[in-house]
Amino acid sequence: MRNIDDPRHVIENLFIGEIIEVDGSHIVAELDKSLSELARTYEGNTYLVGQFGSIIKVHFAHKILYAYVGRLRMRSEYEAEKGIVVTDASDERVVEADLFGEGTWILDSGEWKLSFGRGVSSYPLPQQYIYLTPQSELKYIFGNNKEDVILLGEHVSSSGTPCYANINELVGKHTAILGSTGSGKSGTVAKIMHSLIDYGKDKEAWNPRIIVLDPHNEYSKAFPAGNLLSTDEGTLKLPYWFLSYTEIVNLVIGKTEFAATSQTNIIKNALLVARKEGAAKIGLDPDKINVDSPIPFLLTRFKEVIEAEKPPQASKQDSHNSILQKLESLERDVRLKFMLEEWTVEADPFIEILTLLISKSQPCIINLSGVPDEVAGITSSVIARTLFNLKVWQTLEERKQDPMLLVCEEAHRYVPNRGEAQYEAAQEAIKRVAKEGRKYGIGLLLVSQRPGELEPTVLSQCNSWLVHRITNDNDRESIKSFFPDSMSGLVKMLSGLRRREVIFVGQAAALPSRILIENLDDDKLPKSNDISFTKGWVNAYLSEESLNQLAKRWRYLVRE
Repeated sequence: MRNIDDPRHVIENLFIGEIIEVDGSHIVAELDKSLSELARTYEGNTYLVGQFGSIIKVHFAHKILYAYVGRLRMRSEYEAEKGIVVTDASDERVVEADLFGEGTWILDSGEWKLSFGRGVSSYPLPQQYIYLTPQSELKYIFGNNKEDVILLGEHVSSSGTPCYANINELVGKHTAILGSTGSGKSGTVAKIMHSLIDYGKDKEAWNPRIIVLDPHNEYSKAFPAGNLLSTDEGTLKLPYWFLSYTEIVNLVIGKTEFAATSQTNIIKNALLVARKEGAAKIGLDPDKINVDSPIPFLLTRFKEVIEAEKPPQASKQDSHNSILQKLESLERDVRLKFMLEEWTVEADPFIEILTLLISKSQPCIINLSGVPDEVAGITSSVIARTLFNLKVWQTLEERKQDPMLLVCEEAHRYVPNRGEAQYEAAQEAIKRVAKEGRKYGIGLLLVSQRPGELEPTVLSQCNSWLVHRITNDNDRESIKSFFPDSMSGLVKMLSGLRRREVIFVGQAAALPSRILIENLDDDKLPKSNDISFTKGWVNAYLSEESLNQLAKRWRYLVRE
């Protein structure tokens, strides 16, 4: 007599068809003619048939083989592609799927558990039946019973089965979140950060380290209790002496004269003198200092050294004068006060600057919306390089106790594939985090709406992907190059994804999936910069008083 509690038995109500071809891990099955509607109901749940990314199964002795669906089409189309003569039976529907794992039900202490593993040791045969996979098995396949996971949302076409991501894989081995404008990327980033912070709410100790490069000031609304650093508020301080030699060269010489060797030598010599003198003022050994040492120095002294090294002939002073003029121009720009404020020599502010980035309030959101474009690359470079060097100079034990996550919003702005000189420093810094960060305990979360414009070397280092709707053909092609051929069906879906819907693949995912990110309450979502024309145009035109206030803010370069 059949034991109804034994999950090893076939569930007849979930039968949907019969295999007609097996080609390695790829199977083709003909759907049952009695399927008048592409859905099955079992234990109160509705399962859709033939949906991209849905899971079907084949019973093989005591094993169950699982495959994810990549295509649903008419048999006539399939036969024509194969060069088979079309017959009367060719109006049937066929589903194509790729085998990805197998499982065995095990009775453990009176409780049935599915032992699931990736890969298959046996392959099905033609004429074997295929079935939809119930939730009782999906939870084992999708890893819902594992530790160290956070909830992202639910699997589409799997009757609301929750989707979890492995924290260590998601954060520690780099992840890319990609999608067109308005597809829900920022909401996905916020969901991940909220989940990471909330993961430890029941733990005795939980101290995540998350640093966000926020070019549009979106995330302060979603994390008001975080450490919010901004040039507008005067809370972001990245002093000139914190910059490396290369970053100072990029700042002072600029991209049009980057190759001016004589100017770089002038800066190098003056910088070394100024840093050594600064080291002596704070009690450090000047002989152990080089041009990249983060030693505070007087900007006035730096300029004095350059002035003193001018050749006596006026015709040979152009390089020196050009540097000094650029420094004066930068100092007059009030937007750069966060970087060019003179050191007071009262104390060593090095630890104070580090503490800004590794505050106990989480996450640390660095609002870069007030940073001029010409120094945006340098600013992000300083932050990324500082975090990386912090890990490099830690002991192995300190690294294990202090892993960090760097979130790079609008990543194409800082690590573009165009190679513009003003972004070169940022490219090199973030590229180094991408290549070497995982062994030092610093993860990278890249966010971009234009993956085709991202530095390929950085993008290729990501081991997990959350891809929203992408409508641009070039961007889809750039993503396709990182996906295996077996997932070509999922890539084709990208232009038709709904808002908050993503294709989730990589090491953080139990298997490639189409999921719907959990919807957050409005107060947990990033700020939306979308302007409603229909709401705006019902208002009166700006008054003269409003224009006067606008003019004042504009002229003083002070934003509200």
